Amino acid sequence: MNRRALLVSTAAVFVFGSAALANAEEIKVGFVTSMSGPVSSLGIPYAKGIAAGAAAISEIDGNPVKLIQLDDASDPSAAARNARKLVEEEKVDILIGSAGSPAALAMAAVAAELKVPLISIANANPQGEAGAWTVTIPQPAPLMVGAVTRHMQANGVKKVAYIGFSDAWGDLVYGALQETTAGTEMEVVTNERYARADTSATAQALKIVATAPDAVITGGSGTPGALPHLALAERGYSGPQYGTHAIINPDFVRVGGSAVDGVIAPSGPVVVADQLADSNPIKAVAAKFGADYEKANGEDKPNAFAAYSYDAWLLFADAAKRALPTAKPGTPEFRTALHDAMTSTKELVGTHAVYNFTPDSRYGVDERSRVLVQLTGGQWKLLPEQE
Repeated sequence: MNRRALLVSTAAVFVFGSAALANAEEIKVGFVTSMSGPVSSLGIPYAKGIAAGAAAISEIDGNPVKLIQLDDASDPSAAARNARKLVEEEKVDILIGSAGSPAALAMAAVAAELKVPLISIANANPQGEAGAWTVTIPQPAPLMVGAVTRHMQANGVKKVAYIGFSDAWGDLVYGALQETTAGTEMEVVTNERYARADTSATAQALKIVATAPDAVITGGSGTPGALPHLALAERGYSGPQYGTHAIINPDFVRVGGSAVDGVIAPSGPVVVADQLADSNPIKAVAAKFGADYEKANGEDKPNAFAAYSYDAWLLFADAAKRALPTAKPGTPEFRTALHDAMTSTKELVGTHAVYNFTPDSRYGVDERSRVLVQLTGGQWKLLPEQE
């Protein structure tokens, strides 16, 4: 190639590159979490997980991504207001949030009204039109509680007591317990409830102990999820205790102390990634998550809740890549394209699951998203599903 041809070729590349940059559109992500209030033990890890995702994937096919984060202070009404503000004032293309099921349901209603896709990082299953624009990252309660009830059944449990939050999450877990024990010899003998902000569950624990259950399962999460276990220990209950994936949190372990040692719970594989077989595709993604988390947050102890929001970012990025050829960010058409791309996701490997969504499914996970773990000496250890 002669000098003149080289100059022309170089100029053409420069012009093309400049045009590509000029045509790049900013993609805006609105993130709501609970940085304060009783749900903050989950909300803060969620924020660290989204930071890891945003640092790892900061642009998509040349389009820069802008993350806008708001605190709902553990208030579902504030979560809804934040979602509306992000859409109407900040013109975000997609919403991610929030830290509790009630807040996520409140955001889902706004997302449906304003026709903006929402990735819920709390366990939420809004029905009908209210959930038409929402997909959910955490595993559904029946899938996870099913692993617990099978373990109970294999170990001869006949009478199981339940205590959970007096809100949507407590209802979801209790409903899953009823569903997964139906047709077995197990009987659910209590349905005790407490509020996330309560400081004691003594009265509920007394009622549970009075039924002489073979095992107890709790439907709480984060720091307040430890409260029933503490109350049962004070009452001298020594039978098996179970939780859900919502207690896989360092603050639960810290606050519960010796009272939660031995608790069995279902979890996403990321919690015991180093104990997984090398052939498990989640293991490599979990390792990358750990590296991205440390780089973004300056600490090397990620947890399951941070991994949920990291997976939400992976889902968003995958969907955005497929939506960009059909519409420009900042438009209603792009929001619709993002929604359609998310609900047609196939075999996306994350830290908790291999995700597959359809337009008719709020959840995108299967049994690959679930393991059983037991808290031993402050560390979660992988268990077989039945012993």
